Amino acid sequence: MTARLYTYWRSSAAYRVRIALNLKGLEWEQTPIDLRSGVQNGADYGRINPQNLVPLWVEEAGSLAQSLAIIEYLNELYPTPPLLPQDPWRRAQARAAAYSIACDIHPVNNLRVLTYLKAHHGADQVAADTWARHWITLGFTALEETARAHGGPYLLGDQLTLADVCLVPQMYNARRVDTDLTPFPQLQSIDAALTLLPAFRDAAPERQPDAPRTS
Repeated sequence: MTARLYTYWRSSAAYRVRIALNLKGLEWEQTPIDLRSGVQNGADYGRINPQNLVPLWVEEAGSLAQSLAIIEYLNELYPTPPLLPQDPWRRAQARAAAYSIACDIHPVNNLRVLTYLKAHHGADQVAADTWARHWITLGFTALEETARAHGGPYLLGDQLTLADVCLVPQMYNARRVDTDLTPFPQLQSIDAALTLLPAFRDAAPERQPDAPRTS
């Protein structure tokens, strides 16, 4: 069977996996899940992914949720190009930077959290965007220092890693809520270079088949 990714065009977690798949040059198909409509909470999708989230990777072996688990699985199966350094210390640093995005910044700003803030805590869109900018700015402040310390074209120096795969989608999210990125010149430089690469460019939200089309 052809492997399949359940995705949503603007999901940064799905965006990460699309980048990794493109970097590995793999053949795959995608099934869009419209998170705005709430279809992910329905019984049909719940049967294949009880977490009711995207992305979900499905292949002959079964299904796998959580973007970083999917990416590391693919990296083990298809080690070229490597997304984690061979050196144990550098590999741990790459994971730490990736986790700071995927575990600390992104979760408190994703759609279901913002929807809950609006529905149960009286937040309007302005308040929700302010909330998102706060956590993004806090996380990016630390990542900027990480990037400066390594002083290379990528987040951790001279090797593209899992951290970069996570950074670009989070930069996209930051711009969506009008985050002031001027304090983060290193992150902006890395993001600008990465988004020129075909694997990153083709994974961009606006290039996905389920993205809204403008006339």
